Amino acid sequence: MKCSNGWSLTLSSLAAAALVIATTHAGVPAARTLRGGVEAQSSRTPTARLILAPRIDLPTPIDSSNPAVWSLVGGTHQLVVFSSWGGIPIRTSGAALERLRVEGPVGFVSHPGHGVWMEAIVPDAGGRWYGFYHHERPADLCGRPDRQLPRIGALRSSDNGRSWEDLGIILDAPPGSEACDSANRFVLGGVGDLTAALDAGGKDLYLYYSQYVRDGASQGVVVARLAWANRDAPAGKAAIWNGGAWLPAMRAADGSWSYPPGTPLVRGDQPFHDRSADNDVFWGPSIHWNTYLDQYVMLLNRAENDQFGQEGIYVSFSPTLAEPSRWSVPVKIYEGGDWYPQVIGEETGVGTDRITGKRARFFMLGRSDYFIQFGR
Repeated sequence: MKCSNGWSLTLSSLAAAALVIATTHAGVPAARTLRGGVEAQSSRTPTARLILAPRIDLPTPIDSSNPAVWSLVGGTHQLVVFSSWGGIPIRTSGAALERLRVEGPVGFVSHPGHGVWMEAIVPDAGGRWYGFYHHERPADLCGRPDRQLPRIGALRSSDNGRSWEDLGIILDAPPGSEACDSANRFVLGGVGDLTAALDAGGKDLYLYYSQYVRDGASQGVVVARLAWANRDAPAGKAAIWNGGAWLPAMRAADGSWSYPPGTPLVRGDQPFHDRSADNDVFWGPSIHWNTYLDQYVMLLNRAENDQFGQEGIYVSFSPTLAEPSRWSVPVKIYEGGDWYPQVIGEETGVGTDRITGKRARFFMLGRSDYFIQFGR
């Protein structure tokens, strides 16, 4: 969870050096928790193991996920990683994760205003990069500018991410869904903290994101679908998964877009905004395609209080992005931990936060002390 003043939370880890996890087929039941060891599983159930590794720290302050893209520079592969802090995306690059150098804040051909946290980047076949960002507006609507009403927007770059053109807001919470009297430390509603993945056929982009609306039953990770053909004019084009159907945005009389709420993949047991200090809500997904498993893998945060304290980090698997009900029940792989869990693949020229194989680097808040190894 971001904050415009750059505040960020770090929690101490209680994780084991290696933890094996398994999942079962899911609808929307509560998550199962493994405290350690191995659970009996079928041979077809994916597993993940955390293995201690030499530390890697991304070289900038961080309070978001860190999208990564490979590019060819003079015939040499170069890894470009974007890290955001205080609403400013910073470009770093190098021959490998361990050798990234800071180039500085990205430029904007046009800027949406307020803070921008770059959460996902998807290149197209023509060499353009499309970025998807968490955008924070002060909650002036509630008379509380010290809190936020986030939303999600899109950007486009034609120079490998050095400068970006704003394509507008593409997802927002439904009007009137604010929780203006909430005790939450950061948000009074809105949507944000997202990941984006293009389906195997290159037809549709799926955005999995966090929904923070007043209604507790609607809080958690939800899904939107955007036809990739609409990537250059995406405003109003996303459809939101609600109750098993994809619902379109609606055009208001003033020309603005109104978006329906999404149905959470897992409903939180104790929602935000209920005036209780205790919460239980999944948020902040990170998705990659795993070439070894032939499945998508999603990492998730699980908040335990209205300060977004971290109960743990969870993993879920699915063979498809298009059917949200097919994600497996999230299972804990890390006790406590820090925000923004993600992987970055080790394969030169290929491995990123969007694609990896049997083993990858496991990051939290821009720091990696573990490999994550997958099994099937």
